[in-house]
Amino acid sequence: MNLDRYKQQGRARIFALLLGLSVLVVAGLATADPPSRVARLGYTTGTVSFSPAGENDWVLATMNRPLITGDRLWVDARARAELQIGSAAIRMSGNTSVTLLNLEDRVAQVQLAQGTLNIRVRRLGPNDVIEIATPNLAYSIRRPGRYRIEVDPAGDATTVVVREGQAEVYGERAAFRVDAGQTYRFFGTDLRDYEYVDAPRVDEFERWSSERDRRGSVSARYVSPDVIGYEDLDEYGTWRPAQGYGNVWVPSRVASGWAPYRDGHWAWVEPWGWTWVDDAPWGFAVSHYGRWANISGAWSWVPGPVRSQAVYAPALVAFVGGSGFQISISSGNVGGIAWFPLGPRDVYRPSYPVSQRYFNNVNTSNTTINTTNITNVYNNVNVRNITYVNQQVPGAIVAVPTTAFVQSQPVARAAVRVTREAVASAPVASVAAVAPVHASVRGAGASSSKPPAEALKRPVVAKAAPPPAPVPFEAKQPALAANPGKPLDAAAMATVKPSAPAPAPAITIATPVQPAAAPPRKQAATQGSPRAQEATKGRQPPETQAPAPVSAPRAQEEQKGRSREVERAPPPQPASAPKPPEAQAPSPPVSAPRAQEGQKGRSREAERAPQPQPASAPKPPEAQAPPQPASAPKPPEAQSPPQPASAPKPPEAQAPSPPARTPRAQEEQKGRSREAEKAPPQPASAPKPPEAQAPSPPVSAPKPPEAQTASPKPEAGKSAGKGRERKTDEQLKLEEKLRLEEKLRLEEEDKKRKQ
Repeated sequence: MNLDRYKQQGRARIFALLLGLSVLVVAGLATADPPSRVARLGYTTGTVSFSPAGENDWVLATMNRPLITGDRLWVDARARAELQIGSAAIRMSGNTSVTLLNLEDRVAQVQLAQGTLNIRVRRLGPNDVIEIATPNLAYSIRRPGRYRIEVDPAGDATTVVVREGQAEVYGERAAFRVDAGQTYRFFGTDLRDYEYVDAPRVDEFERWSSERDRRGSVSARYVSPDVIGYEDLDEYGTWRPAQGYGNVWVPSRVASGWAPYRDGHWAWVEPWGWTWVDDAPWGFAVSHYGRWANISGAWSWVPGPVRSQAVYAPALVAFVGGSGFQISISSGNVGGIAWFPLGPRDVYRPSYPVSQRYFNNVNTSNTTINTTNITNVYNNVNVRNITYVNQQVPGAIVAVPTTAFVQSQPVARAAVRVTREAVASAPVASVAAVAPVHASVRGAGASSSKPPAEALKRPVVAKAAPPPAPVPFEAKQPALAANPGKPLDAAAMATVKPSAPAPAPAITIATPVQPAAAPPRKQAATQGSPRAQEATKGRQPPETQAPAPVSAPRAQEEQKGRSREVERAPPPQPASAPKPPEAQAPSPPVSAPRAQEGQKGRSREAERAPQPQPASAPKPPEAQAPPQPASAPKPPEAQSPPQPASAPKPPEAQAPSPPARTPRAQEEQKGRSREAEKAPPQPASAPKPPEAQAPSPPVSAPKPPEAQTASPKPEAGKSAGKGRERKTDEQLKLEEKLRLEEKLRLEEEDKKRKQ
């Protein structure tokens, strides 16, 4: 009996616990706070198209439009755009397709289906995430700096450039770190097929980006660094001290009778609801942060505390009238909406559901205000005895017909002047009690171009899974109409069932792995991969080009040149096949450049010689040098075998083979052996000209040993001297050409080493 009673009590406790948890979950969903930041479309030139989250429409993008998770942008050819997210600026070049996969307080996840991004990150907290999802990899920025990402139009390759800072790339079961000064091009999604390339030169797009980075140095002293758009204030206004407010900003170019929240339009942006979109290039920061004060008849913007983390608000205004408010137009009285800007120390009351913590932060970060007043307003939802200073300022109240408001029409054209008496008795509310329509979401922009169909369907790689695709407006519209002016909370949104799936990109989540230090530079492309041959033909990192172990760069270039000539020679014999760089004997630098170039040229000519004849040992110099007809002499380098550039010895002590005491001498001996094997037989009856018996060294270098192999007969000395003089002119031309080629190769090698 007691056991049954204990079981019943236990079940009751469990049920009560589950009920309490469910209540907490529902309450948490109902008061889920929106993000404290948005992305701002801060600059456009050319044709830039915009598609709202969950929609398929593409319209002309509007500058200062707040962007949220799911919004898409297409920057057409020869156009540019700038996206500002917190302390990061993402610039887009022409033919670029971008989607905001996830945008929260600490996360900015952007899809790049094709095109070029230039990213500048000024600050990055330890828990902040900036990730670019591309068709080949996920690019995660780890430090403040300057970055560039390019995706080709076919989505086959992604090039990542780190100008300053550090980034990580993630693929399928692989991850690497990319440091400052490094550039890689990746193919596929497993990070195995790639190449190390030279960083692209700074082009006009990057120069424009750098100019944009230099803005806002003055305003940065007076505003929180989290205020989006403060960089534009320097160009369009001035800062001045104001008694009781501190430093305030005053716009310098506004029309007579201008008031805040007059030049622009209203749009419906989830989860905030009605959101102001200002027309002025400087209008974003002053519309979504701080407060406005009318000082001596001029409107001045008062920023929030510099050291606070600024919290974005859709519009810092108070609405006038309520659902029954009427205004008079030429056709008679119609329903209208009116508003005025909040002043310093006015409490902002969001129209969307928030927690008390958020309610406190959105006010204290944007103005200097007593927290007791904030708490009193939060706890008394229907409080009505609040005095707003700007409500009594002439011209501060702006009113438009309701239809113009919900259709996102320009306010300045539709504004109706209202008298102070007309609004004196009208209630002040925090909500514009009118339901949005489809035009409220997409804006009043005309239809525009959209990305290629293949770019919209192209899958991308992401490090972290983004949230589900946004629900289309059509599915939410009935619920929004039931409670005009108020966005749906999380609990109500969970009950919305769309009739058709919203557009969403295909995403592959990279397998979590620890990033390696850097991609192995010796692997420019995976063996056997479709791009292996193409990648190896391209530029590779210096480490992949295994240099010969030499003691001087000039000798190293000569060795590479000889190896390439051997590879291009006619069907080689085993003795003349090129060896791997590590098996080639080191070549120490010679003492004179001209002798070095002459020696290099003679080696190349010898390697191009016709099919060699079998030879077991080197012959004396008289037998190795083939006689040439006097009427058609060959270039000097073809008439003499290469010899080591050592000091001249007496004729009787000079053997055909040089001493084998140094690696250079051994290599030269091998070269002479190959030349002897390649030398074609010559008719025995052909006389050998005297000048062919003694090769001519470069004029400015010591004579190599072969120059003294045979002494010319006294009676032929004059003739031989003339022959040598004639060949020296030809040698000089060839040497000059080779020297220029070598100089170009050395300069190219120096550039690669510096990079």
